[in-house]
Amino acid sequence: MEPTEKTRAENGIYLDHNASTPAHPEVIAAIAAFMTSTPGNSASSHAAGRKVAAAVETARNDIANLVGTASPANVIFTSGATEANNLALVGYTDPARSRILVGATEHESVIAAATAATGNGGTIEIVPVDRSGLLDLHALSEMLNDQVRVVSVMAANSETGVLSPLAEVNAVAKAAGAIVHCDATQIFGRLPFNMDELGVDQLSLSSHKLGGPQGVGALVATRRVRKNLRPVLVGGGHEDGLRSGTVNAAGIAGFAAAARLAQSELEQRSNQMRRTRDNLEHQLAATIQDISINGAEGHRLPNTTNVRFAGTDAEAIMMHVDHIAISSGSACHSGAPEPSRVLTSMGLSRLAATECIRISTGSTTTLEEIDRAVADIAAAVQFVRAISATA
Repeated sequence: MEPTEKTRAENGIYLDHNASTPAHPEVIAAIAAFMTSTPGNSASSHAAGRKVAAAVETARNDIANLVGTASPANVIFTSGATEANNLALVGYTDPARSRILVGATEHESVIAAATAATGNGGTIEIVPVDRSGLLDLHALSEMLNDQVRVVSVMAANSETGVLSPLAEVNAVAKAAGAIVHCDATQIFGRLPFNMDELGVDQLSLSSHKLGGPQGVGALVATRRVRKNLRPVLVGGGHEDGLRSGTVNAAGIAGFAAAARLAQSELEQRSNQMRRTRDNLEHQLAATIQDISINGAEGHRLPNTTNVRFAGTDAEAIMMHVDHIAISSGSACHSGAPEPSRVLTSMGLSRLAATECIRISTGSTTTLEEIDRAVADIAAAVQFVRAISATA
């Protein structure tokens, strides 16, 4: 559903959908309906509790259908992808294998969780990427042996939109006996993805990246993996003993509604996002000198642009277009003094990395908004460059 003009005027231009995508009206309605008509705790044995538990199981089916796994039991509800990444990497045990391989451009929560997983021994090792941000498969093959426990590679990078070669990653990892974990947070609702077809063993996702509520997500893990998973949150033994704590039933209802919409509207959404993203890049190139698109050489998400404005500090540009929601990197790391690790891993200098802005469109983004955003960004770049020239 298209936001009203009043809403747009109040909120400015929202082009940071990789950080969080606004909840769809159908999702809000599903949450409201659940909260006003379904009291009870899913762990309670009375009728009200059983009703909530049944709703959670229906939602589990919806999430299983979204990610492409045959068994709804594989879905473990969490507070989001960060918790899912921790459960996947810290919670997975295999005493015979001590090494964890992680792509150089992975999200901070994956790097941190993999590091924490080595606390009782073992190592985390970084698999390099090329200048386009694509995982170096040759390097991965050279690093694999019978000591590798997990290979963690994201489906799509949140900063550049670059897609990972998951089928190839899975093939070489499985040949070495390692399992594959995939942070797939950014891909759902944007491109087709089927967990079982790809052979991914563990998959993390977050509701608010596909138009659902914040604070809810899931780890989807195969039966083989679940046998070796240990909880990182202990207590009442919820979620088949893998995630203690009363489930966020209303949030899960919203998550499920978002999942159903993401499936039914996938082609429409993807085409709309690609149309606005391509228009954005064309206009930026035609309007502003000395720019380049990071990761443009490879396959990317249809909605993501990471653009470098050479010689121009990204934070200074953003300060002059505060009404436009854009980012200088991952939302979890924006505002940090350090340049983007993703971009420096791709070979950009630290200075060049500070000249880059991520712009991510959504299914409700309009071409009119793109026109306005490009005009305002161009004016900001011109102003910042003029100030820098006289400094």
